[in-house]
Amino acid sequence: MNIVEIIEKKKRGNALTSEEIKYAVNGLLDGTVKDYQMSSLLMAICLKGMNAEETTELTMAMRDSGDVLDLSDIGKTVVDKHSTGGVGDKTTLIVGPVMASLGVPVAKMSGRGLGITGGTIDKLDSIPGFSSDVSDEDFISLVKKVGMVDAAQTKNLAPADKVLYALRDVTGTVDSIPLIASSIMSKKLASGADGIVLDVKCGSGAFMTDFESAKSLANAMIDIAHLAGKKCTAVISDMNQPLGYSVGNLLEVREAIHFLSGKTQNPRLYKLVVELCSQMYKLSDEYCDNSDLEVEMIIKDAISSGKAYAKFKEFVSAQGGDVRFVEDIESDSLVIEDIKLDIVAKSSGVITAIDAEKIGRASLALGAGRETKESEIDLNSGIEFKKVVGDSIAEGDVVASLYAATGKKLRFGESLVLDAITVDDIYKSSDIILGVI
Repeated sequence: MNIVEIIEKKKRGNALTSEEIKYAVNGLLDGTVKDYQMSSLLMAICLKGMNAEETTELTMAMRDSGDVLDLSDIGKTVVDKHSTGGVGDKTTLIVGPVMASLGVPVAKMSGRGLGITGGTIDKLDSIPGFSSDVSDEDFISLVKKVGMVDAAQTKNLAPADKVLYALRDVTGTVDSIPLIASSIMSKKLASGADGIVLDVKCGSGAFMTDFESAKSLANAMIDIAHLAGKKCTAVISDMNQPLGYSVGNLLEVREAIHFLSGKTQNPRLYKLVVELCSQMYKLSDEYCDNSDLEVEMIIKDAISSGKAYAKFKEFVSAQGGDVRFVEDIESDSLVIEDIKLDIVAKSSGVITAIDAEKIGRASLALGAGRETKESEIDLNSGIEFKKVVGDSIAEGDVVASLYAATGKKLRFGESLVLDAITVDDIYKSSDIILGVI
């Protein structure tokens, strides 16, 4: 087999065989295929596309390049939830405990944030003592004991994806649906869950800015899951505005704790949580042909009864986290150490938009995100909104509070946040759930 012939074949728009795809991926790892040759193949894929079978074969080749977890010993259908990334997206911190409290095992491997997109592991790092460094044995043990686990992705989880993504990042081949879908799903399949619910973000703060692109990505990932023998559903959700009231690691943990304890529940976040949990429940062994309304009531009861909050504390404790810290957050006795700056409304009206992409840039400037994978982040920094889209404001109202380590960062962040907020006289509401596939 010859890599140049494989490149030529894809350049002509022809479908690659399973053997050709495996040859290219494995050759990249063992050095028989050079990085410049793989870069050429990636560009051909970007320009000519891949069908569902090709995309699945690429996914499986990346999955099989490293460890693949076997969760069959858990004895029940294990579910996972994956978001394609958003601004203020703390849903993983909420849906895991909700599902685990209902007897649905959740096995999750999460990543760290990069750019304007936050990462769940960074958020959990803001809880003292919490460890996301979990061995394969402990990963399974925690699912059995607690009902859920959230661990950092191991170095040997789909290592081919890491190499391929590094090449894509510097060759202009990131924005290809087959390459995006295979990258995401290779890690999801390697982590072993039986059922996967995808939260595909769409809007200014998401990779897919329009609905049709988000739908295409969702369908591509669902096709991969089904061809790989997994259950899979996708929820397409709006990311034109930040999700919830906060953006930033500790701030988002605080919002998740207040959500689970019933203290503060942003309506859009609540609706998305219920939808994602409902879809996860339908993939589980607990589902018995319940009506949609019955499933929704089961989810809402897990939240309102306090069962999900109790499970969150159990989860934190099981992974070494300080539960007293969680309780201090819940009781509002925790003081965030960073410097605080309040943004005050300069006019009256209705907030008609808060641009998610601009808010993501602001959180990055405040210190809550990473410019590169090596960047240090400030877990305490970020933005907490006192008013959100649809709220009426009067001149002088506090719209948001910013947190950062230095006054210079606060002043820079302030200008970015002010630029992201639009105030007008008329507001037309929009739904956070754009579609379910």
